[in-house]
Amino acid sequence: MVTLPFSASRFHDCARQLIDITRGLSARGWTPATSSNFSMRLDAQHAIVTVSGRDKGRLTENDFMAVDMKGHGVATEQRPSAETLLHTQVYRRRPEVGCVLHTHSQAQTVASLLHQPDGRLHLADYELLKALAGNLTHETALDLPVLANSQDMDELAQPVERLLDGDCWGYLIAGHGLYTWGRDGDEALRHLEALEFMIGCELELRRLRGH
Repeated sequence: MVTLPFSASRFHDCARQLIDITRGLSARGWTPATSSNFSMRLDAQHAIVTVSGRDKGRLTENDFMAVDMKGHGVATEQRPSAETLLHTQVYRRRPEVGCVLHTHSQAQTVASLLHQPDGRLHLADYELLKALAGNLTHETALDLPVLANSQDMDELAQPVERLLDGDCWGYLIAGHGLYTWGRDGDEALRHLEALEFMIGCELELRRLRGH
């Protein structure tokens, strides 16, 4: 019997949580084709991530694998998503984070392209800002970073590294989608839903104002 460097029961629990989350996100149309990737911290040295190229609405436990904090597969021959390094980067820098979610909704993708020249999407006075951990009032503002896309994960990780120095719960990648996270799956999902709603509101306001 192979001795795993992480808890098998913890792996199972995390996989079940992520399956529930991803099925809901897929039903909303936020994970088209085989896009998006999701992860959860197993322990201080390992995380569970979705295997590359799988339909996120029909995941089973076999569609997940364990990686170390450098994004290398552990006790498996499966291939992780190319963006696994962006997940493990958050876990390395933020020990309180337990779950990272990355989606590709239409609103996220459109807003990321519109606001790429500014490098940010300004969100102010929304009630749902209180859904983000640490925010206690709607009378505040948030600049959601918008980063240029790159196929080179090391290059893409460089501006993310700087973002993680501050109080940040997510970022957009131009033409790509949203990364967000939380202390557990419930909090990460709450952050994702709140940011998605506010992004959609900004696009609707832009349409109504005619610019």
